[in-house]
Parts: sequence; C-alpha cells; structure tokens
Amino acid sequence: MRMILALCAALTLGACAAGPTGTDPETAAWWRTTGVLAADDMEGRDTGSAGYDRAAAYVAQRFAAAGLTPAGEGGGFFQRLTFDEIEVVPDGTTLSVVHADGATRPLRFLHEVSVTPTWGLVERLDAPLVFRGYCTPSDMTGVRDAIVVCFGARRAGQTTGGERLRAATEAGAVAIVTVDDMGFTVEPPRWPLAYARSVVLADSPRSRALPSLRLSAPAFVAMAQAAGHDGAATLAQGARGEAMASFDLDARLQARFATRERRSTSDNVLAVLPGTDPALADQPVLLIAHLDGYGYGTPVDGDGLYNGALDDAAYVATLITLAERRQGRGHRRPVVFAAVTGEEKGLHGSRWLATHPTPNAPMPVAVLNLDQLRPLYPLTILTTLALEDSTLGQTVRDIAGPMGIEVRPDLEPERGLLRRSDHWPFMERGVPALSFLFGFDAGTEAEARYRDWYRHRYHAPQDDMTTPIDFQAQTDFHRFWFTLVKRVADADAPPQWLAESPLRPRD
Repeated sequence: MRMILALCAALTLGACAAGPTGTDPETAAWWRTTGVLAADDMEGRDTGSAGYDRAAAYVAQRFAAAGLTPAGEGGGFFQRLTFDEIEVVPDGTTLSVVHADGATRPLRFLHEVSVTPTWGLVERLDAPLVFRGYCTPSDMTGVRDAIVVCFGARRAGQTTGGERLRAATEAGAVAIVTVDDMGFTVEPPRWPLAYARSVVLADSPRSRALPSLRLSAPAFVAMAQAAGHDGAATLAQGARGEAMASFDLDARLQARFATRERRSTSDNVLAVLPGTDPALADQPVLLIAHLDGYGYGTPVDGDGLYNGALDDAAYVATLITLAERRQGRGHRRPVVFAAVTGEEKGLHGSRWLATHPTPNAPMPVAVLNLDQLRPLYPLTILTTLALEDSTLGQTVRDIAGPMGIEVRPDLEPERGLLRRSDHWPFMERGVPALSFLFGFDAGTEAEARYRDWYRHRYHAPQDDMTTPIDFQAQTDFHRFWFTLVKRVADADAPPQWLAESPLRPRD
C-alpha cells in the first residue's frame, strides 16, 4: 500500500491544473483526478498493460481512502481476468492492389485498410476483387474464389455486417472487404486505426471465419476509377440507400499478414459502500465505468499515445468523486463501485462481472453506467439510453425536470450505443439499467462541438486533457447523477421493467 500511495502522490503532482477560476471545488478535484488517470504515466490504460495496472492500483487506493470496502476476490479490491490477444502487426504486413494492366498500388495498413485479427487468419491472400453493392444473398453472383467488396451500410433496414459475412461465406468468397459508409455522419469513419488487435477471455472458443478487411472510401474510389467506374458516385448511392450496380474491379488483392499473440491479465476494480437497511442488503445498486483505454497506437499528428481522458478516465473520476463525497456514509441499499477492464475490446470486464458476481458485488437490482458523456457545452438536454424500458426513466425525469434539463430517448439508435457499453451485459441478464449522453438540438453550437469531438478526438490521441470542457455542465451532471444514485439506492422498491419494454425479461 505504501508503494501505491507513493505512486499516487507522484502522479497527482503531474496532473493537469484544475478548472478555470470559479470552478466548483468538487468539479475541479474531479478534473484533477481525470488528469491523473489520463496522464502519460498511465500509458493510455490499455487492457493487459502495466499502465492499466497502475491505474487500477490508483483507483483502488482512492476507493479505500474514501471509506469504501473491498468487493473483489480474496478480500481485496480486484477481480482478475485472463486474456488471449492476437494482433496483426504492421511489420511484415503488406497489402497491394494489382490492376489488370500490371500497375500496383500499395495500401497503407491501418491508414486506409485493416483486417480483423483472428486465430487461424491466413498468412496470404491473392484473389480477384469484385464489388457487389450491399452484398445481399442475391448480389452474390460470381464471387466464388474471389474477394468480395461490400458497401458498409450502417442504417436500419440495410444489410448488417453479419449478414454480409454470411452471404459471402455461403457464396464461396475467400475474403470480404467492407468499404466505409461516408454518409454515416452521426459517427463518421476515422483513420488511422490505433491497431488491429483482438482480445478474448483466455481459453474461450476460437471461431473461424472468412478474412474480414475494412477499406477507406478514398482507397475504394481510386480502385474503382482504375477499373473505369465512378466509385465516388457508387458510394454516394449507397449513402442515400439507392440501388448500386455490381461490377468487377479488374484487379487482385495481394496481402500478407504478420501476427503476434500473447496472454495477459487485467483487473476489474470493485468496491462497495455498505447499505444501512438490512432488509435491502441483497439489493445492491451497481455504478460502473470502464477504466481501460487504447494505450499506444498509430500516431496521429505525431502523437501515438491514446490517453482516453473523456473515454473514460473522466467517469472513473466521477465514481471516485462520489465515493469521496459519501465518506463511508451509506444509502439504504449497498452501492457497488466498479471500474472495469476490457470495455474497448468487447465489454469483457462487465460481461465477466455480470456472469461472475463476487460475494460483496452480487447481481445488482439496477445499473447506472458512466460512459459516452462529453461535457463540451451546457447541460440542457440529457439523452438517456433505455429511458422507456424501466421505472428508472421516470426517476430520471423527476430529477432532471426541476433542474431545467430536458430528458430525451436516444435519437440516433442506428449507432447502437445501447449495446456498446457496460450496462448492456447486465440488461441481457434482466437488470434495469441506464446510461447517458449530453444531448443537443440539430444545427446548434452544441451539435457542432459534439460532432467535432467525434471527428477529431474519439478513439484518438487527441482525447486528452486539452479538450475544452464546460465545467458548469459537469457540475450540473454531477448534481443530477449523485441525486439519481441516492434516489435509487434509498427507494422503498427496486426499479422494475415496464411491461411494454421489448428488452424486459421473458418468462
């Protein structure tokens, strides 16, 4: 513990300055904690890294100092997970398009093309490229022994990635390439990618599938142009949901993949604020945020460290802020604090906790998740995931309304945010849950700031402490969220699913 305390003290000295003059002291302290977790010393907190381990030790120390009790394994704060990892590494990985006239165009790995790493991935590909639009089963003519190129539609009613993969497999393709949908502006495709890495729980089953590649829109346009087709017009048709013609690209993709494997461990950090009502001792409320980030990856503007300040160091800091506010003073129900690992690699930490509850962190009656929040502008609209699915939604309205905050359901469901964060594994097991975003109206400055953050900082090294923060918005969110925790943890009855919810458990 002395070593942990010394580490934390050193990191605190290196943290960023507090918010501007006049910032609420609690919010300023929250930002300093965020600065510790997002500092270069933590190396981006990648799952299975030494930097993540340092961050986990820091969070455990802060939980303990705030009066929380351990809720991990063996009487400690940690719940250990073991992972297997495979990465397609740039060194030794090459991809080129060889056109019918013999001209060769190399593709920059992680900058305009990538591949999903899988165990059993072929070392080499050399096959003709054919474009088949949306890649529905009826589109899949003449693709046997070819690499089929598909438009990566992301809208409701269009082919999904799974459907495209099944159609390509059944039609006898040797690989599938998905081209970015640049019309999906609510969450635009970004390049470069940090890396091509897959992480799974150790010894889990290894499924085999066709090699699956992703291609940038400009690279596809150049490829199509060389074959005499207007690739930009084709992608624009896809973006509008219009019919697209199929055509062969008169070229071959020649690829060689170099992979690296390793086994690692990483911990969920679990603590509990014990309840005060013995009758509610078996009804814990779970507060959860992911501690992991991306770590080191492909440099962007010369910076290769993905610090993950708002995704999600800031909201682990919110857990710490609440713990310090309570100073061991419990609510009627126990409140479990979980800073989990592996979210960015597939919700692994929350999935493990949902299926392997500990004695002091048993299955909760409600989950309040902290992720996807961006305090970039005033908090006047609060988008609430799963708002209409349980009685938690009315609780949110009851608290936010008097604060002058409009509560909205997710207006961009095609992004799939409901299933992309750590509340979801618990909802799958029948637990009512909520997660939040700062909302906005179309065409406003708030929307401009939100879109700019996703375009330039999301999953990029620029998600760091230089992000312009609206500290009053964060103060307002803390006031809302701390009240929500109290309301749920002190209520006479636990939250209930609404009968009309399509997500409610079925008997």
